[in-house]
Amino acid sequence: MASFKVTHPERVVYAEGNITKQDVADYYAAVARWLLPELANRPLSVVRCPHGAEGQCFFQKHHADTLGAHVPAVKLTEKDGDPAEYIYVDSIEGVLELVQMNTLEFHPWGARVDDPDKPDRLIFDLDPAEGVEWKTVAAAARDIRDVLLGAGMESFVRTSGGKGLHVVAPFQRGPSWGEVKTFCESVADALVTKRPARYIAEASKAKREGLIFIDWLRNTRGATSVTGWSLRARAGAPVAMPVRWEEIGRLKTGGAFGLKRALKRARDLREDPWEGMAVSRQVLGELL
Repeated sequence: MASFKVTHPERVVYAEGNITKQDVADYYAAVARWLLPELANRPLSVVRCPHGAEGQCFFQKHHADTLGAHVPAVKLTEKDGDPAEYIYVDSIEGVLELVQMNTLEFHPWGARVDDPDKPDRLIFDLDPAEGVEWKTVAAAARDIRDVLLGAGMESFVRTSGGKGLHVVAPFQRGPSWGEVKTFCESVADALVTKRPARYIAEASKAKREGLIFIDWLRNTRGATSVTGWSLRARAGAPVAMPVRWEEIGRLKTGGAFGLKRALKRARDLREDPWEGMAVSRQVLGELL
């Protein structure tokens, strides 16, 4: 990876910290061991920021030959029935070619390119309203973990790189997207019923004051969520970081890991905080 060259390597991408395009490429090369298992071989949306994280950014999901020789395409059917070619990567070379095209964030599907209509993971994105304390966010993640355990599923947690946490659970392929969506809705509804003064499962910002939005809507065909170890296009270069369950109580925010802290973590880690995620053979739980 040391031989990979980016154009305009001196261009400042994150004003806070004076982080350059070369720094971003070096970061992704350094964390490839941890990044690729969750990212590779999944249809992908990327966030491209030609003018840096503080400039105008945009999502891209459709493939273009200009993205690079190591960025392959997968043919999918859109909601309207039309065929389309989507992005995916299967190597760090592909990741770096996307960085060359000013990509900062990577958002994969919950399914693989070899069978995109058969998901193999679910996710709950905890989005706290302003003023909600971190300890309440951490408790919410544990609540979801407990509900999933009650349905026979082990789960994993990561910081979002923003205000919240993501709870992720793998399962063996078999259920349809519709079945996964229904299951996740039932988990969110169960928690809202149990703690209506703490949680909301509707995507209505007007009703969210003082509450944590349990976003279960990402569990549909075509929906994506930021992958672990991805930078976020936000001030300070925060990272969406996989952590162990016992770590979340020691954090103060979902943006606790910046690029430099993430690099140190990658160097110091002896084992994956999500050890067992990739080889899990558990099945989707029963409806609650």
